[in-house]
Amino acid sequence: MSRSSTEAKLVTHTNPSSPLSEAYRALRTNIQFSGIDERIQTLMVASAQSGDGKSTSISNLAIAYAQEGKQVLLIDGDLRKPSLHHMFLLSNRLGLTNVLLGGQSWKQSVRETHVPNLSVMPAGAIPPNPSEILASQKMKTLMDELREHFDIILFDTPPILAVSDGIIVSSMCDGVVIVVNSGKTKYAVAKKLQQSLDRAKARVLGVLLNNVKRKGNEGYYYNYYAYGSNAKKS
Repeated sequence: MSRSSTEAKLVTHTNPSSPLSEAYRALRTNIQFSGIDERIQTLMVASAQSGDGKSTSISNLAIAYAQEGKQVLLIDGDLRKPSLHHMFLLSNRLGLTNVLLGGQSWKQSVRETHVPNLSVMPAGAIPPNPSEILASQKMKTLMDELREHFDIILFDTPPILAVSDGIIVSSMCDGVVIVVNSGKTKYAVAKKLQQSLDRAKARVLGVLLNNVKRKGNEGYYYNYYAYGSNAKKS
């Protein structure tokens, strides 16, 4: 992925005054309001299928948190088809799998980015058993340790309906935002996604509707946040 293409995707950093950037800041604010009674420190963005814009959305949301002065860690939990190292032009040689399998310190696997206050932990080498690794005790221990060092931790994961990895991570997070691609994601598919998260007792905070054409600005597409269910984990 070239620098120009990544800059186009990371609009919250490259064009912070744009309507799209403002939409991500509104998403950040809505998430904060939903955590008045219970702090939301770990967050996952979930989609039903590939191509819904999940990785781009969570990257821009991470930037929005970093712009607020928070110390943010964005983790590539997609151990099957990682993409965040491309998004931020980083090496994927060391990452999450090196910490969970190779005994690597998490500090050695975290990379600073060109965005102030934002660090990324790439996925690392692709393992043969991603679901088992993410469900391991080592993963739970790592999460506890990272909570002590970062204000906000965000996870990118594979599409929920494709593999179980995202469901596993959702049970460890304080909240989940669903990404729906307007005009592409069918209602039945989105409903199945929400049911899968409900069965995992994930705390679904709402829906990020992607690729919505903005009225009065033909040809311009942007994201917005629609507040949804707020069921707490039990």
